[in-house]
Amino acid sequence: MANTAFNGSDLLSGVKILEFSAIGPVPWGVSLLVDLGATVTRICRPPVAQDTNQSSKPADAMSERGRHDVFLDLKSQADRELALKLVQEHDVLIEGMRPGVMERLGLSPAQCAKVHPALVYARVTGWGQEGPLALRAGHDINYIALSGALHAIGPKDGPPTIPLNLVGDYGGGGAFMLIGILGGLLKARATGQGSVLDIAMIDGAARQMGLAYERLGIGQWVDKRGSNMLDGGSPWYSVYQTRCGGFMAVGAIEQQFYDELLIGLELDPQTLPDRHDQTHWDALRQVFSTQFLTRSRAEWAEIFDPKDACVSPVLSISEAPDHPHNQARNAFVTGVNGTKLPACAPRAQPI
Repeated sequence: MANTAFNGSDLLSGVKILEFSAIGPVPWGVSLLVDLGATVTRICRPPVAQDTNQSSKPADAMSERGRHDVFLDLKSQADRELALKLVQEHDVLIEGMRPGVMERLGLSPAQCAKVHPALVYARVTGWGQEGPLALRAGHDINYIALSGALHAIGPKDGPPTIPLNLVGDYGGGGAFMLIGILGGLLKARATGQGSVLDIAMIDGAARQMGLAYERLGIGQWVDKRGSNMLDGGSPWYSVYQTRCGGFMAVGAIEQQFYDELLIGLELDPQTLPDRHDQTHWDALRQVFSTQFLTRSRAEWAEIFDPKDACVSPVLSISEAPDHPHNQARNAFVTGVNGTKLPACAPRAQPI
């Protein structure tokens, strides 16, 4: 049952989702569909005595919120028939199994289309439904490694930095799953024709890198991390350590914000090298680094709080819910076990 602390919207009210229990991008994406008002039925394997994973999760956990669970043994003909009956009753089917598994279970897109021609059938995998690696195991880090994304993230003189599982699982998988489903629903309602969505995390990760690929092709991107404006290469789009060991995030790209940055740092622009000359970036970074080390994160946050300089304190997961802006927006809610959890997004109201 959904926790009342999560006040979602009704944008997808009336939309029925059939989720085949999975991990990673599927439960993350389905949780957003729940927040948008969709009704979700989840098909799960029948529990075994020693399996306590399902019951140990709180009701408002991302992977549990808003689901109505149906336990089916899909190796059983009788339960497969029940699954097909559920397919008839839902607008969207979401599965995250390896290619070919649903076909072997008698629940392929073609078989489901016979009972529900307008069905949106979403297939979420790491490598996609076809290709040399389609049947290979993998995780977020593997998918983004072959997309070019992992290579592009991290310091110039260090190894690539793992961006949690945000780029592959959630950005490349879950978010593109949502985009495809919403498009499929619109088409189904307009034409009565369903769709099969091949959502591959490697595809989504690469698509998120579209601007970098585009700029690389026209000579405006260096294929070496920490060497470009948006990858931490430029000194005015970077992270700096402060005297207390904390960090400040600087995103002063435009000139007016850069000017405010220098004012906050108490630096005279006439004494600084030209920031538009990339050969000066290292020297400029050293100046900024030295200056940020003269005060604590709290002191710098107070200095830049009234300035439009695109400078922010880097907050930990424990700290973020207590920031005044997040509190004013009710960006976090208190879960059933007392923990702070991100609230529903996006927000919607009548126009």
